[in-house]
Parts: sequence; C-alpha cells; structure tokens
Amino acid sequence: MSEKQGTPLISQLLATWIEGESSQSYAVTNYANAAAILFQNMSVLNWVGFYLFDDVNNVMSLGPFLGKPAVALISPDNGVVGKAFSSQQTIVVEDVHQFPGHIVCDTDSNSEIVIPITTTDGRQIGVLDIDSPELNRFSRQDQADLEDFVRTLLPYITA
Repeated sequence: MSEKQGTPLISQLLATWIEGESSQSYAVTNYANAAAILFQNMSVLNWVGFYLFDDVNNVMSLGPFLGKPAVALISPDNGVVGKAFSSQQTIVVEDVHQFPGHIVCDTDSNSEIVIPITTTDGRQIGVLDIDSPELNRFSRQDQADLEDFVRTLLPYITA
C-alpha cells in the first residue's frame, strides 16, 4: 500500500480494512479492529483502546481494547482520559507518574496519549487511549497521525 498524499498509512490501513470487511454499520466491530490495527502496527505499546461516553450516566465506559484489564468507568475530568474528553484536546503525557490524578491500570505504562472522538456537529463520542511502557513515547507526528486515524474512524462508528 502506498501512502496517499497527506493521509498517514495507518489511516489508510484502517479505511481499507473496514471497507474490505463491509463492516461500516458495526461500530463495536470497527472499534475492535481499529484498536488491533494500532496495537499491531505501532511499536512499543502495551495498551490501546477506547472509552465511550455514556451521557445518561455522565461516565466514560471501557470499550474495545487490547492490553491488560482496565478501569471500567472513568468520570469526565478524571485522569488523562477524562481530562482529554472534557477539554476536547489531545493530551500527550511524557511520564504518567508525573501527571496529577493519573489512573493506573497497568504499572508498566510510562507514557500515554489520549485523543478525543467528536462528531463534526460536536457530539462527544469518547476517546482513543494509548499507553506505552517507554517514557516520552509519543511524538508530534504520532499525535497528528492518531488524530487523522480518529477522523478516519469516525464515519465507521457513527453510521
């Protein structure tokens, strides 16, 4: 697969996989495959998954993921997940041990990136959460590529 101008390969892989599976209308399936694509194609990760917003109960609930078991429910504003969701800004944490209020799921995690998932009309869906055992694992390029990945995923989870 060659990279289309301006589209990261990881996003192209996601779109090709989902379209090839004809799974466009199956959000949970697409979340699961998206997590697997990232886990298999990015280096030095120990957790990749989604937290989905339950607006009735005002909580983020654990969605499809790969890695060790994780906290099932996170309140908005709590931990990196909640803060990224509430602020609607990607948060990159170089050292999770220095992040006030970090929620520990895997003691091997040392850095984290959390990308909000929001529709074009502003509906907050949840977040993509990725952990690494390596300090300072996530670069600006990783952030840009993962934000594009979330934009690529969005039509396949809101159909």
